Amino acid sequence: MNALPEHLEPGRDAPLGAHANDGGVNFAVFSQRAQAIELCLYAEDGSTELKRYRLHGPDDGIFHGFLDGAVPGLCYGYRAYGDYRPENGRRFNANKLLLDPYTRAIEGHFDWQDEHHGCLRDHPEGDRLPDDCDNGSSALKSRVLPDPGIAPGAANRPRHALADVVLYELHVKGFSMQLPGIPDALRGSFAALAHPAAIAHFKKLGVTTLSLLPVQYALNERHLAEKGLVNYWGYNPIGFFCPDPRLCAATTAETQREEFRQMVQTLHAHGLEVVIDVVFNHTAEGGADGPTLCFRGLDNASWYMLAPDDRSRYENHSGCGNTLRVVHPRVAQFVMDVLRYWVEVMGVDGFRFDLAPVLGRTRQGFDASAPFFTALRQDPVLAGVHWIAEPWDTGPGGYQLGRFPGKFLEWNDRFRDAVRGYWLGTGVSRGEFARRVTGSSDVFHHGGRQPVASVNFVAAHDGFTLQDAVSYTQKRNQANGENNRDGHAHETSANFGVEGDTVDAGILEARIRVRRALLATVMVAQGTPMLNAGDEFGNSQDGNNNAYCQDNPTGWLDWSAGDRDPGTALLVAKLAALRRINPLLRHPRWFADEGDTGSTPQLHWYSAAGTRMAIPDWHDRTDSVFACQVQNGAEAVPDSCIVFNPQDAARTVRLAHGPWRIVLDTTAPEASASHEPIYDVIVPAHSLVILARAQTVQELHP
Repeated sequence: MNALPEHLEPGRDAPLGAHANDGGVNFAVFSQRAQAIELCLYAEDGSTELKRYRLHGPDDGIFHGFLDGAVPGLCYGYRAYGDYRPENGRRFNANKLLLDPYTRAIEGHFDWQDEHHGCLRDHPEGDRLPDDCDNGSSALKSRVLPDPGIAPGAANRPRHALADVVLYELHVKGFSMQLPGIPDALRGSFAALAHPAAIAHFKKLGVTTLSLLPVQYALNERHLAEKGLVNYWGYNPIGFFCPDPRLCAATTAETQREEFRQMVQTLHAHGLEVVIDVVFNHTAEGGADGPTLCFRGLDNASWYMLAPDDRSRYENHSGCGNTLRVVHPRVAQFVMDVLRYWVEVMGVDGFRFDLAPVLGRTRQGFDASAPFFTALRQDPVLAGVHWIAEPWDTGPGGYQLGRFPGKFLEWNDRFRDAVRGYWLGTGVSRGEFARRVTGSSDVFHHGGRQPVASVNFVAAHDGFTLQDAVSYTQKRNQANGENNRDGHAHETSANFGVEGDTVDAGILEARIRVRRALLATVMVAQGTPMLNAGDEFGNSQDGNNNAYCQDNPTGWLDWSAGDRDPGTALLVAKLAALRRINPLLRHPRWFADEGDTGSTPQLHWYSAAGTRMAIPDWHDRTDSVFACQVQNGAEAVPDSCIVFNPQDAARTVRLAHGPWRIVLDTTAPEASASHEPIYDVIVPAHSLVILARAQTVQELHP
């Protein structure tokens, strides 16, 4: 547009955000308590203010305006007018330019300057006094983008059934930064994940669904910036509709959005789903001492949970300074709008919700029937995608494993701890191990939920890598700048005699065997398996179990580790193939109780002597070796057998219902299936052996 209109016309109150249509741009922004909101337009340089318009309204809390003749590319921000009374939860300060919560693009570079704070910093009266410095020239700006339409290839999503899903959690940059075969210009980017070198690895492993660490626009916390570090993982969002430019090879907001969309389309074409980690528990504005960037300045008391006894303080159930008030109808609408955008426009297949209990917090605490969950379950777009909850936050009553409603999958840390403990010899009983391997019925068998609800993992982005879990007993997080105080201090781990790196062949062999047994347990257990990227070839972070700020080789996958252990990736691939051909290893429903006479598959447990496990056996702490056999109905003969030996020496195990043949031995993943019928099997130390009835053996083809 050549000249800006003198006046802003009344606009529509929906949809929220800035949208080009009808020969102009419509602006709509929510604030329940603002007295007035101004639209501020900026020149292409992002620092020169061109004009201000007072928005019309509010109508049901929506301020709006239509700028006739405006086109995509417009750079803008908001100023909200109202009381600055923190004790009443009001933090309006019109000297601070605010991002549009619904912005599709963010322009500028954020530097930690005091002028971005709505209150006076380092003042005796704390945040009780507003800061009157205008930050308009240096503040982040919103930009209007054209409507891109629905995601390309949206009709051809893979749509894997939950029982078939194998999750692979990865960081976009960390996975691709050092991956051989990726062009230098693409390293660390969304485009790299769509490169043939990356896709070849996903396909080789046999995973179905990539679970990406946060991909939305995030900021670095002040304490990290002051130490020269960054929030590498991205769990500090401010632009919920915007791909993080740090993960893009493209250089403009519009092309960055298209890069993400093309990545998803390419992965879909290869049968791979994309789930993204979303952070709706807090924002980058932090606590009372944080900057005023967007939500705080528009309507602090609506967007955030405030302490009931002092509304100048924030409830901090995230550990990051603030907690989004998802119970508020407009905040719930915002979250739903964000999710629909990433499904319909960006093409993703689901979400992993960080610190998910926040989504169900009401005045009475966590509620599985909270309004947000009700809205999610009935939404025609979102009801058809994957939902994965991290079922804990840092607030009171924050541990909610097993309590999420409907089709939610949940990260099962009890599986992680029990399975690690069993294989690492920390005293976990066979009974506890068996309970976790069979879907954690004590947690999930209620309300019609099924074992697929349990996301089974032994390592994730948060905590030791699997290699470090078998190499360190103490975390080594000094590089994070917090004197090793950060990160989980009591992870289940072992070092097999030496802390960290070693050249001792015996120790190295034991570590590889245990890693393989742990991964195999994930893949054969009832539930939804999740692998942590790099664990399939022994990636290490040198004992750092909280590498959130390590955007360097510590946090990037070391692909050369695979040269020292090529067999583990092959093992994972064979296990994935075994899951595909054996439906009992991905059975979506609970196995029948022993003695049932129906056709539902049953599990039976046997001691090393080949006798059924009796009550004394389950409580016997002197022996940890045992086997399970699966039969497909009460009248059937068992056709699958898995033997577990976490001990330091090989054990001979008597196999009931023989003859059997070995399908896979975790100590020799390169070996073909055996054609020799056996009634006893020698199970190597620290290993898992999978067998099939002699008549049903199939060769595994990764």
